[in-house]
Amino acid sequence: MKVIQIDERLCTGCQECVKTCPAYAIEGEHGKPQKINETMCIKCGQCVQTCKSYVSLIDHDLALYEQIKEERGIPASVREPLFAAYNVCHLREVKEALQNPEKKTMVQCAPAVRVAVAEDFGMPLGTLAPGKLAAALRRLGFDYVYDTDFAADLTIMEEGTELIRRVTEGGVLPMFTSCCPAWVQFIERTYPELTDHLSSCKSPQQMQGAVQKTYGANQNGLNPADIYSVSVMPCTSKEFECSRPEMQDSGYQDVDVVLTTRELVWLIKEQGIDFDALPEETFDQPLGDYTGAGVIFGVTGGVMEAAIRTGYELITGQQIPCVDVTDVRGTKGHRTAKVQAGDLTLKVGIISGLTDIIEVLEQVAKGTCDLHFIEVMTCPEGCVSGGGQPKLLLDADRVEAYANRRAAILSYDEKLPLRKSHENPSIQKLYADYLEKPNSEKAHHLLHTTYRKGGQ
Repeated sequence: MKVIQIDERLCTGCQECVKTCPAYAIEGEHGKPQKINETMCIKCGQCVQTCKSYVSLIDHDLALYEQIKEERGIPASVREPLFAAYNVCHLREVKEALQNPEKKTMVQCAPAVRVAVAEDFGMPLGTLAPGKLAAALRRLGFDYVYDTDFAADLTIMEEGTELIRRVTEGGVLPMFTSCCPAWVQFIERTYPELTDHLSSCKSPQQMQGAVQKTYGANQNGLNPADIYSVSVMPCTSKEFECSRPEMQDSGYQDVDVVLTTRELVWLIKEQGIDFDALPEETFDQPLGDYTGAGVIFGVTGGVMEAAIRTGYELITGQQIPCVDVTDVRGTKGHRTAKVQAGDLTLKVGIISGLTDIIEVLEQVAKGTCDLHFIEVMTCPEGCVSGGGQPKLLLDADRVEAYANRRAAILSYDEKLPLRKSHENPSIQKLYADYLEKPNSEKAHHLLHTTYRKGGQ
């Protein structure tokens, strides 16, 4: 499935994309149009973020500009530059679904979207806007407005339980996180013999999609065949993830289509919605309920911190002394930490960007990696810097935006009344009414997955 493309009509061969590609998937000579090696591309979209070759309404041929917009399915109302590197747009399908009276549309939004979407409406970099985001989605006509943060909490329940079993019962270690689909493709393709080290948990997007078409359908008295499930993500690789044949455990494709943060902005503007003037609204219940642990999935180290908050209490039966696990926080690169949970010393690692991943994978392959749990995110600072986030032309703006988005997420977590995934009452009810318990047979069928050797 093609997700990322380079338009050879626009590419000047500056090779900014080559410098940023974590999978070394972009090929070509300097000064000539570049090409994507599809067998290596993990669809992270970092090339889209850094591409500097473009056609614009002001500086270039109007006919070509309008032609490219039409080819890419970009709304006519868009007036911004169009860059050589781009991700495939799915707005046409979403608009058709929203206009189809026979479809019940459900939408979910990832944690990093709420700290970036407002930037394209003139608000300061990193503005936190969950209330306006929920309101905008309702004005667009979505029938049910949910939050991927709910499924982030659900992921912690499943992944935390899986980790504890692996540590205490002699399972495959270290266990890698599995919420970043670009990272999953990378290990499937480059180290297929190590895929058993991946958590079997689906990503929050896919858990949410599966729950929406089963438990959510039942809660709302809907036929799952009539549900059209949309996710809004900071990540272009999510477009590939939702199409994987393994992601149909609801009996249908669990997530029908993915929009990036950028594409959602285009849709909101096309519909003439004044984002700044929108009221603060909440996400629909129960699949829009979340804790601070779900929120921090948007930053590097966030999945690890959320897992520790819950894992500590599952292991010890006692409250964690400090809910802020600052030892796992940071920004770039590879870092490690130790967490004492009763008699267990949990050794963890966090990797943001894939620069350091080969060394770690080699250690795992040789049996010399002395860690229990490793979080891996492909994008440089986690999902806040995803390939589908608003495009920033200046490097200085990119640095400021990532820092502000990260700070907004951590601040939001601190202000929420519940900050541990297992404290989410809607998650507790989901298990009581439907899934029974974490890692149950039913939970495994719906929320866990398998991996491909070779990643194709």
